[in-house]
Amino acid sequence: MYTHTPQHPFNIYASYFHVLSILHFSLKTSRGSKSLTPTNQEKETEEKREKKNAETMSFSSLKLPIFLILSSLLHAAIGENIVCENLPTNMCSFSISASGKRCILETANVAGEFTCRTSAVDVEGIVNHVETDECVSACGVDRKTVGISSDSLMEAGFAAKLCSSACLDYCPNILDLYFNLAAGEGAFLPDLCDAQRMNPQRSMMEFISSGAAPGPVSEIAPGPTSEEVSSPALAPASM
Repeated sequence: MYTHTPQHPFNIYASYFHVLSILHFSLKTSRGSKSLTPTNQEKETEEKREKKNAETMSFSSLKLPIFLILSSLLHAAIGENIVCENLPTNMCSFSISASGKRCILETANVAGEFTCRTSAVDVEGIVNHVETDECVSACGVDRKTVGISSDSLMEAGFAAKLCSSACLDYCPNILDLYFNLAAGEGAFLPDLCDAQRMNPQRSMMEFISSGAAPGPVSEIAPGPTSEEVSSPALAPASM
């Protein structure tokens, strides 16, 4: 004969709470797994963030000095070997050909137009060179200069820029040109720079005329160095 044994109330409550615990855990796990799955909006946001980071890194890796970029573009446009006649007129003055000759800007047959030509002036140790905008500005020269002359030495403000460290230390091409132009006037550029620092209101030509910067003894002046120009010149011996 089957006999029904009543369960203790405590056992019933224990079973009830056990079932509730299982259901609560299952629901919590389901919610947690759902939160771990990114929504479409979150995916798009993450993709945009990754794309932006990639673009930033790409831009940073391409930040080269501007003069290197311009130099690459220039060589791509005119080739490895510079021919003065092939240069545009706005790049002619202060440029040096593949053969080491200075390029000069000349007036063309048509009024108001110019052409670039190869001069007979040799430059020692520099070839295939187009002067940078930085040096043109630092040394106070003008790309529209026609021919090669010492006329700029007559300008009072020109000497200060030519003798500045920004020009002397980084622009050997322009330094070489005006060293030889000064020598052609019977003056020594290092002495001219020293005289200019002592009296910045006067032009180099005034110093040359007054004999403040006599030229070197040798007939052909050697090319200068930035240290030579920037160092103090010795005072001439008294007669």
